[in-house]
Amino acid sequence: MSNIVVFGASGQLGQCLKTVADAKGLTSIFFPPESEANILDKDALRKIFETYKPDWSINCAAYTAVDKAEDETDLARKINKTGAENLSDLCKEYNSVFIHTSTDFVFKGDKAIPLDEEDKAEPINIYGLTKLEGEQAVTDSLEKYFILRTSWLYSEYGNNFVKTMLRLGSERDELKVIADQVGTPTYAMDLAEIILHIISKNSTEYGLYHYSNEGVASWYDFAKAIFDISGKKVKTLPIKTSEYPTRAVRPAYSVMSKAKIKQTFNIEIPYWRDSLITCISKL
Repeated sequence: MSNIVVFGASGQLGQCLKTVADAKGLTSIFFPPESEANILDKDALRKIFETYKPDWSINCAAYTAVDKAEDETDLARKINKTGAENLSDLCKEYNSVFIHTSTDFVFKGDKAIPLDEEDKAEPINIYGLTKLEGEQAVTDSLEKYFILRTSWLYSEYGNNFVKTMLRLGSERDELKVIADQVGTPTYAMDLAEIILHIISKNSTEYGLYHYSNEGVASWYDFAKAIFDISGKKVKTLPIKTSEYPTRAVRPAYSVMSKAKIKQTFNIEIPYWRDSLITCISKL
């Protein structure tokens, strides 16, 4: 198999890629630590490209603190845009195919129709804006790239909504959860599988793709499912976004159409609740 390097190896998706790669017995996939592969340090990145000569480079590194990004705009932009630029430049120089992860938060979310790759991206928060700028950095520089937009990512690793709800469900008898923001929870292990599937096919179907699990849920539905599956008795109350103001505005509807990725790669995508059962059984 080709040489593969994963940037952002210690993050949620990076750890899922390692788990899936280990299960598949892949030996030519490398996970350099951030101390050696900081995406803002171009000299360090060049050493990584020189050392591993990657045929494929996967960027899992991102600034994902949606609310903090409103105040840490420069840092969010450095990681999400400049980091993507740095990796794109080196992928071009070393002829490495780039797989870059992005987000449903590039959308405004003001219409209730599943969003496809042709829909206009109009971010309404700094996180979404800097991720869109990162996408543009990739497309401006490269021809051989895959950009995968995903949504509501969770897994056994890192900080995420599932682990937060399980913790809060152990501490409280009642929780209020937003019910008027709708999207699709996505198991990061499933995303890792499709990334490695694209590489295993040595695909040249370059471009922008949407990938999330199948189905639709609000944060309230997601929380209810977490408590139902884990057997936690927590009274869960639906509330409006207006009752829980946050620093960053979030899209009300960010369900993505997966038609393109399913057709191109002939894959079936798991239903969000089925993947949630798998994750909670491992936790």
